[in-house]
Amino acid sequence: MTLADSHTNDSRAKRNVVVLVAAQAILGAQMPMIFTIGGLAGQSLASNVCLATLPISLIVLGSMLAATPISAIMQKWGRRAGFLLGALAGALGGAVGAYGLYLSSFPVFLAGSLLTGVYMSAHGFYRFAAADTASDAFRPKAISYVMAGGLAAAIIGPQAVKATSDAYVIPFLGTYYAVIAVNLLGALLFFFLDIPRPTPPAADSPRGRTRMELLKTPRIAVAVICAMVSYALMNLVMTSTPLAVVGCGYDQGDAADVVTSHVLAMYVPSFFTGHLIARFGVEKVVAAGLVVLAAAGVVALQGVDLNNFFIALILLGLGWNFGFIGATTMLAGAHEPHERGRMQGLNDLLVFGGVTMASLASGGLMNCSGGNAVEGWTAVNLAMVPFLTLAGGALIWLTLRPRDA
Repeated sequence: MTLADSHTNDSRAKRNVVVLVAAQAILGAQMPMIFTIGGLAGQSLASNVCLATLPISLIVLGSMLAATPISAIMQKWGRRAGFLLGALAGALGGAVGAYGLYLSSFPVFLAGSLLTGVYMSAHGFYRFAAADTASDAFRPKAISYVMAGGLAAAIIGPQAVKATSDAYVIPFLGTYYAVIAVNLLGALLFFFLDIPRPTPPAADSPRGRTRMELLKTPRIAVAVICAMVSYALMNLVMTSTPLAVVGCGYDQGDAADVVTSHVLAMYVPSFFTGHLIARFGVEKVVAAGLVVLAAAGVVALQGVDLNNFFIALILLGLGWNFGFIGATTMLAGAHEPHERGRMQGLNDLLVFGGVTMASLASGGLMNCSGGNAVEGWTAVNLAMVPFLTLAGGALIWLTLRPRDA
């Protein structure tokens, strides 16, 4: 059966969605695990506290660097090959990270983080894989359902941190052992994935637009900008959150609970985001996401009571969900199948490039832009303003363009 055939019957797409939801739940659990403890572990190993979030930054950098190669591998050998490679890289990254903690070596720990980025890159393609065999009507729902698999990850990940972070004398070592197990177990799921390999183009087949031509397409450009801003700002604030919570006098358990609420808010709305897109249009859903992200910043600036952290991070997750899933849906419908590998790899290169910069900035803003945790937290949230303005302006420009343009 070809991809075209599968689009006339969504039974294959629904089976793939089930597999990808399970992968999102199991393999995705490592991301809240690592993001909860990465900055705290970095703070304990780094000689300069301004570098505390560097391990998380290198995960995102590794994801950015791997995006184009992973996309090319999937275009040539299929989604399964790329996803298996990602899971193996995640296991290796966990092993190297654990070794770095054992040695108390910040450079070795950073090397493990960079390898983990390869997993994160492959993980980012789950949402595109959900659309591969789906009809136009089912596509936004398929993407949304796969993202909803993160709901289980939001529960499993932080709770795993609580159960494993102090399991050994060396803090967080048990968590990294758990990361290895999660990747090895989750890799088995991809043997049940049923997505045909892309058909190699014939000599006389259309080659599609170049990367620059794709980026000059208004709908693609705005989709990329909104995805970059939604993901980068979410990462900017989330990366600093455990440092801010602990720095304001709360404990690691409180930080894990805040992250749990945030990740739940990232994925619970996915059960209906696709329906909202189908009913109201993708532009309105993306716009709602940007507004909610701004509201998260406003709440965070009102104070550092534990309730402020919870509410701000819940809004941050909800805003990311609408903004990022909406932008992904917008992008998926704006390029041809034979442009898939080129465009999706370029998109994730740009998105995770922005996330890398946000992650790098997060530690500096949090630890080095003020005299205490409150001032650092304020700087982190104020940094959202110009980027929300950029994305909002781009979306308004696209909406006001004549349809025939």
